[in-house]
Amino acid sequence: MADRDQTQQETHYAYSVIKREGKADYWLNLGIVFPHKDGKGFNIMLQALPLDSKIVCREVKDDEPDKEPARQERNDRPQQQQRRGR
Repeated sequence: MADRDQTQQETHYAYSVIKREGKADYWLNLGIVFPHKDGKGFNIMLQALPLDSKIVCREVKDDEPDKEPARQERNDRPQQQQRRGR
């Protein structure tokens, strides 16, 4: 099974880069990437799929404050309330 071959710590983040007219590109965090222990492959765990079928993987940096750079641009999006109850 592939799960045995991955390390415990993600090494990359997976993003979809959304182009916006007159504004900086929006990097939407799609998931995380784990290398296999043998170094010959990766497992990519996505929480969403990009609309344009392109996924950009960027290395995780130790100096990132919350390990999710996509949050830096979220302040220009309206807040959505989470639905509770079933």
